[in-house]
Amino acid sequence: MFPVPSRRRTRRALSISLATGAALACSGAATAAAQPQVVASGLDNPRGLTIGPGGDLFVAEAGKGGAGPCVVAGEGGSQCLGATGAITRVDPATGAKSPLVSGLPSLAVQTGDSPQTDSSGPQDISFKGSTGFFTVGLGAAPADRATLGAGGAGLGKVFRVDRRGNVSEVADLAAYEAANDPDKGQPGAEGVNSNPYSVDATGRSLLVTDAGGNDVLRVTKDGSVRTVTVLPFAFALAPPMLGLPAGTKIPVQPVPTGIIRGSHGDDIVGQLTGFPFPVGAANVFRVAGHTVKVEQSGFTNVVDVAYGRHGTLFVLQIDTTGLAGPPSPGKLIRIDRDGTRTELAAGQLQEPTGLTVSRKGDVFVTNNGGSPTDGQIVRIAAADAGDAGCRCAR
Repeated sequence: MFPVPSRRRTRRALSISLATGAALACSGAATAAAQPQVVASGLDNPRGLTIGPGGDLFVAEAGKGGAGPCVVAGEGGSQCLGATGAITRVDPATGAKSPLVSGLPSLAVQTGDSPQTDSSGPQDISFKGSTGFFTVGLGAAPADRATLGAGGAGLGKVFRVDRRGNVSEVADLAAYEAANDPDKGQPGAEGVNSNPYSVDATGRSLLVTDAGGNDVLRVTKDGSVRTVTVLPFAFALAPPMLGLPAGTKIPVQPVPTGIIRGSHGDDIVGQLTGFPFPVGAANVFRVAGHTVKVEQSGFTNVVDVAYGRHGTLFVLQIDTTGLAGPPSPGKLIRIDRDGTRTELAAGQLQEPTGLTVSRKGDVFVTNNGGSPTDGQIVRIAAADAGDAGCRCAR
């Protein structure tokens, strides 16, 4: 799964209910001075964002849950339901916010060290013309929705929204997971689990990652769903906290996150990885049909990807040292076509969760993405971002 967890809860957890690769690892990336400018603040657990028609930013706010009903979360606590999720329009020049859609379902922890975190709700937004398409996560077994009543019926789905804010359901991806379980039989797969995350609506059909199902899905505008691929599972050394014999390896789920269309009919997919979140083990994959290749490697906890105008690839990590370790800043990396890697705004991003690039080259990032009150959108100006470009309507 992949609700963005609070830092304290993540460190206690044993799992989160969340051309080919260049050889240069992220740890060897150069750095470029860049001071992010806060465009908007006061967002509730912000996730993916995009530039929509008219040049405004649109951000998915996963919300802060509510009074319930509640379900057991992946870490053993409870997440409680509330209608606090939203899709929010932001003027990039002034930071003014206005709701495109509000009152969307949100699940979040309500008690403990960090209340109203570990949120699942609206996860991403992408446009095809003037029509938006957004995902609403779940981060649990599809059957858990039945315990949440009518208010939880919108979890685990993809929706469309018109310019006036009218919403209609496109597809129930949690139901698809329950009926098909595409990663069944993979080492370490833990039964049906769905958490629709990133969406790209720029083609004839929608591309969606299910971070809980470990797969990439293709969804037609009339709602039919098919599996494009299941990302490859892996193994990593068991951390000492598990008390297993030295050298024991355990399965690692892939956990796909950000997705964009490539330039040759293929798809580019970022990878968070599951517990124990091994440092340097996350990849960016290129998916063509049923063929999956590593496009770039050596990352840690990737949450989003974006293209620049000359084939530059931007990769966003939510954490630098792995979600099972002490808190560390996120990382935004620009990869030039020759494979050179440059970190932008080094040390200045905390729990970043989404990424988009404007036509003139400004890079926008959702920052403090695990905060129920202090989420931000920040801008890295084109002059500081280097060879930025257009992820033309994610």
